[in-house]
Amino acid sequence: MTLDFETLILSNRLVLVDFFATWCGPCRAMMPMLDDVQAELGDRLHIEKIDVDEHTSLAVKQRVMGVPTLILFRRGKELWRHPGELTKAALLQAIQAAESAG
Repeated sequence: MTLDFETLILSNRLVLVDFFATWCGPCRAMMPMLDDVQAELGDRLHIEKIDVDEHTSLAVKQRVMGVPTLILFRRGKELWRHPGELTKAALLQAIQAAESAG
């Protein structure tokens, strides 16, 4: 898979990027929650999961200091960032705030 990150985040739709690692317990624990959020929001949100071990230079460029790190983008602009685990309710709240912001 060739990852064109810049094109991905230029979308008019909200894009949630999940920087994760396969060896990361909290990352694995959050995967079903992220799937639920994707199912719940459908076309309102695109979730892209990026393995930091496969895409180290991208993780460094995006200043990812630990995993999991979630970053919400629209039209190339970072709207929200959260390092570490979080609840589905907290994620949905952040997405709703980003949608409201335009």
